[in-house]
Amino acid sequence: MTYLNGKEILPRELLLQVQDYCAGGLVYIPQREGSRQVWGDGTGIRKELDRRNQVIREKKKNGKTLHELAEEYHLSVNSLRKILYGGKG
Repeated sequence: MTYLNGKEILPRELLLQVQDYCAGGLVYIPQREGSRQVWGDGTGIRKELDRRNQVIREKKKNGKTLHELAEEYHLSVNSLRKILYGGKG
């Protein structure tokens, strides 16, 4: 997250109003509702992990054991179970 100087980006009237509430403090301004990206969408990592997980499912279906998959993908057996069986915890 990048910090911006309010003096450089806000209209003077708005800056004066904000200063009435929190002069000298840091303010987080969230994105508007519905404009947030889903985790991993911006970098493509979500698609990459989905592809990896599909390969893991195929290998399991073709006979690989959880311990073999854990060794190959450097994941815990518990993490693999979540991928294979859709568990959250």
